Amino acid sequence: MVKADREKKILLVEDDPDVSQVLKRSLEANRFLVVEAKSGYEGLYRYLRHRPDLIILDVMMPGLDGYEVCREIRREMNDLKTPIIMLTAKGEDYDRIKGKVIGATIYKTKPYDWNDLLATIQKCLH
Repeated sequence: MVKADREKKILLVEDDPDVSQVLKRSLEANRFLVVEAKSGYEGLYRYLRHRPDLIILDVMMPGLDGYEVCREIRREMNDLKTPIIMLTAKGEDYDRIKGKVIGATIYKTKPYDWNDLLATIQKCLH
């Protein structure tokens, strides 16, 4: 388990309550502090307020989508350091390339394997 002087804080931006609940419980069971957001706009607000160690970001959300959130964090807020894992059902090559070009650290598709996602999170936090 990755742990420094404090538990690592993860911002989870996911509009599907079922997916969000499962991810939150799994992350908390692995001793992560989880800050939830249910939309892109709320995600940006919580990012500014909580300054997470890592962001898990859905792409398809009403209003501000995950690509726009990632772009805002990388370009407008000039944060090139915080790892962003895009976790989405959009799995075409175009979508993956777009995510990486915009600034996602990792692009993963749903359905996902929990152990693989956890290993990815740990790797990003090292």
